[in-house]
Amino acid sequence: MPTPHAPAIVLSKEQRQDLQRLVRAHSSPQALVRRAPIVLRAADEEQPPNLRIAEELGCSKETVGLWRRRFARDGLAGLQDAPRSGRPPVFSPLATPSRP
Repeated sequence: MPTPHAPAIVLSKEQRQDLQRLVRAHSSPQALVRRAPIVLRAADEEQPPNLRIAEELGCSKETVGLWRRRFARDGLAGLQDAPRSGRPPVFSPLATPSRP
């Protein structure tokens, strides 16, 4: 069930700098580069709604809501990918075919 109001995002100076650094760094994972601007925009003084942020950044309002809620709950760590279920893939040097 959707929440009636998006959580307000208030960033400290350090949090804002960390998010801006993530966006600018060439070595940042693309998932974080996509999520950080959502949080930065949500933290603007005007506190824009999810729909406006989604339109501006070219994503769905559900995506904006997800990352806004996760950041409000967990901070910067909430922007990381959640653990996935299942056994992780195993790549063994013994499983690679040998070359003649």
